[in-house]
Amino acid sequence: MKTAIKTRRADNFAEWYQEVIREADMAEHSGVRGCMIIKPWGFAIWERIQRRLDDLIRATGHHNVCFPLFIPIELFEREAKHVEGFAKEMAVVTHHRLVERDGKLVPDAELESPLIVRPTSETIIGEAMAKWVKSWRDLPLMLNQWCNVVRWEMRPRLFLRTSEFLWQEGHTAHAGRDEAIEETRRMLEVYRQVVEDDMRMPVIRGTKTPGERFPGADDTHTIEAMMQDGRALQAGTSHFLGQNFARAAGIQFQDKGGELKHAFTTSWGASTRLVGALIMTHADDDGLRLPPTIAPTQVLIVPIARDDAARAEVMPAAEALAKRLRALRFRDEPLRVGVDARDDSGANKRWAAIKKGVPVIVELGPRDIAAGAVTYTRRDAIAEKHQGIAMDAFAASLPETLGAIDEALWRQALDYRKAQTVEGIRSYDDLAAHFRSEAGTGFVHGKLAPEGETGDRLQAIGVTVRCLPYEQSGTSGTCLVSGRPATQDAVFAKAY
Repeated sequence: MKTAIKTRRADNFAEWYQEVIREADMAEHSGVRGCMIIKPWGFAIWERIQRRLDDLIRATGHHNVCFPLFIPIELFEREAKHVEGFAKEMAVVTHHRLVERDGKLVPDAELESPLIVRPTSETIIGEAMAKWVKSWRDLPLMLNQWCNVVRWEMRPRLFLRTSEFLWQEGHTAHAGRDEAIEETRRMLEVYRQVVEDDMRMPVIRGTKTPGERFPGADDTHTIEAMMQDGRALQAGTSHFLGQNFARAAGIQFQDKGGELKHAFTTSWGASTRLVGALIMTHADDDGLRLPPTIAPTQVLIVPIARDDAARAEVMPAAEALAKRLRALRFRDEPLRVGVDARDDSGANKRWAAIKKGVPVIVELGPRDIAAGAVTYTRRDAIAEKHQGIAMDAFAASLPETLGAIDEALWRQALDYRKAQTVEGIRSYDDLAAHFRSEAGTGFVHGKLAPEGETGDRLQAIGVTVRCLPYEQSGTSGTCLVSGRPATQDAVFAKAY
């Protein structure tokens, strides 16, 4: 069967992924290695995710702020574990001027102290918090920042791993440990809401093992999603930092009894990596498929006109239909309806919309207008073209149709994850045999002893412990790595 994407998922998943991005006109590599240009359609998808996240972040009492891109190296030196976790990824500014020598521009005027291009902002925000927090009355301090960050990436892939990417990073300070832990869990739930309820990607919630924690954190909470190649992708993390960063930055407050104490802090973030996750969860061999809540355009009207006379009739009718449909609502928002007025064939415009993942594509020509009808395609089922549907009936059922598409994408992703979840592996040899086999992907559920993550046995088979799920069985068994008795449930997988 001919498909719009030349490379099929089953043949070469990595190339298929790149081709989906290219055919949907979402992004491209820039002239700077590892950095990408996000094009209008790709950025519009990110903006939908961003808006949903920002609404929920604000609703939980956080305030948006903006901190500098450059961070003095001295701030990182205060937190050794943090530096160790990011040292190999940091971009460092060492000069502040260019001069021309032998026809070339070269750096001049070395800085007295290097500046780090922001990989994350715990250190610089911690410095500010230390100045702002003096009393228990100043707490909790709850901040969020939308920005770009740089982590020098050796093997870039659009949206998934780039040297520069967009994200939000939340940073909070609290008087008590329990309050900070509650904040950590609450913000992970915000990520779960957006990823599952809006992006329609099922996730497993859990905590990271010590070897997978955020550098300097006491605990890292995560949501793990499964991509269509059976690999895991970390879709959002929330970190309980204890008093580690507060001690390093000097974030202290006087409590109600007059005693000076260090605050408890958290940080949490989600990035443009979610766009890559969206592609790898829902796209098919004809291109992108978008859940209606995330789609920048939920309904696209494609005027069908073979000549100027037909165009003069069809274009006003298309605009009138778009206006009518925009008055409808889906999930308490007006429908986002577009009209493709480009001077191109109807077939080309329809397939362009399919590759972009528009949930509903409506074709409207002179015959449709005369009959008071439309022809439309659901992106989740493009083989089933609905023809000659009365315009009134189509409009009345459109919110229900979008809901059905939304549910279909969720169900397909959930069914895939269930089919790729492996139970019953009892030993390291069986674990290794599974992941070394040709079909060795998916989520393996098994036991992990505290010492099971140490050593290189998991690294030898390219596997990590994705999380220790919140929902534990409470049963006893054998650690899949060390072979020792264990009670802790864990999820093992290959990952992005």
